Amino acid sequence: MNLQSRRSFLKRIAGAGALLAFPTVIPSRVLGLDGTVAPSNRIVMGAIGTGGKGRHDMQAFLGHKDLQLVAVADVDREHRERAKELVDKHYNNTDCAQYGDFREVLARSDIDTVNIATPDHWHALMVVAACKAGKDMYCQKPFASSVAEGRAAADAVKRYGRICQVGSQERSRATGRFMCELVQNGFIGRLRTVTANLPIDTVQTCDAQPPEPVPPGFDYDFWLGPAPYEPYTTKRCHFWYRYIQDYTPGELIDRGAHICDLGQWGGGHAFTGPVEFEGKGEFPKEGLFDTAIAYDIHARYADGVKLHMTDKAPRGVKFEGDEGWLFEHIHSGVLEASSPLLLKAQISSLGVHLYDNTNDHNRNFLDCVKTRKQPIAPAESGHRTSSLCHIANVALLLGRKLRWDPDKERFPNDPVANATLAKPMRAPWTFDAV
Repeated sequence: MNLQSRRSFLKRIAGAGALLAFPTVIPSRVLGLDGTVAPSNRIVMGAIGTGGKGRHDMQAFLGHKDLQLVAVADVDREHRERAKELVDKHYNNTDCAQYGDFREVLARSDIDTVNIATPDHWHALMVVAACKAGKDMYCQKPFASSVAEGRAAADAVKRYGRICQVGSQERSRATGRFMCELVQNGFIGRLRTVTANLPIDTVQTCDAQPPEPVPPGFDYDFWLGPAPYEPYTTKRCHFWYRYIQDYTPGELIDRGAHICDLGQWGGGHAFTGPVEFEGKGEFPKEGLFDTAIAYDIHARYADGVKLHMTDKAPRGVKFEGDEGWLFEHIHSGVLEASSPLLLKAQISSLGVHLYDNTNDHNRNFLDCVKTRKQPIAPAESGHRTSSLCHIANVALLLGRKLRWDPDKERFPNDPVANATLAKPMRAPWTFDAV
């Protein structure tokens, strides 16, 4: 072997030894050793609907190290670009994908979960689509825009074995859970009445609006989706949609999905509903908005407990028994009682203890994705709460007493009322099509 060949041979040997002696350095974040979570243990999420509430949800989820948000979808280009910027800034990269069609998020095999924060009339369709795509979902309240849609979505969650957390996060407040436990353990005696105060503190009337040009970057036809076609106007979309019956019944369900949900939970009615409804309401006589601006609704459960839904303040839920009462202010969480002793009560280990979520609704969802246990606000109870609000709205619109069968989810011998349970879907949108 000549000198040159020998030197080359020794270099190769030395190089091989160096590789054996000094392996490639792997960043600690890849192994999850620097306080982060290894990629193989992260839950991957896509966000569908990235307006005000959607961004709020995204920020809450971004605070969890075991979640990676990789994609956003919105029919409004401005919304999704702002959402992408938020995600990229959090991760200090430019990796977040953005889509105008939510189905592109669902088609990605690397995504485990989705956050659904669209207008109400899209919720049920997207829950069903996510189930079919094998995704778990956090779905904002109210769960659906009609009783029939809610049933279809809740059934899909069960059929496909998915985890669905409904965004009725008042259940995850410690004071709310404590109040409901006091009620179920008899600390106020036999429960007689649940009152849901749903005051209207936003102007909910609007003059008739002339058609306007659709803003650039906003896919208005996709925004309408299954809802009836109407010419575009600013006050029809985004925040204002909640005051138009084509999409949702207004404050009655917007706040009711929180307050009535606690009322159902504490009263032991989370998976059922009242059997009678009757009420009076006031609606705008003209203009774009047509949801109730005043209401007083009385309902009764099969066990005799009465439910009173009113627009009176302060916002919150009150439980009245034959030995006392409890009231929680929403959303402050301040708890009042007929006696100070109630607020200091101790529930024994043998007593009724409701789902304890330690005050983090989003964290509970992520934990349940991992364990496959039911979350604190599952699809079925979300459906029951939204159904209660929809039926109350029907009672106002029809202006008469209604009988309701919560097992069959029908109005017995009442074809007029039963015709309100489902909304026609504009082509091509159907549950079979997603």
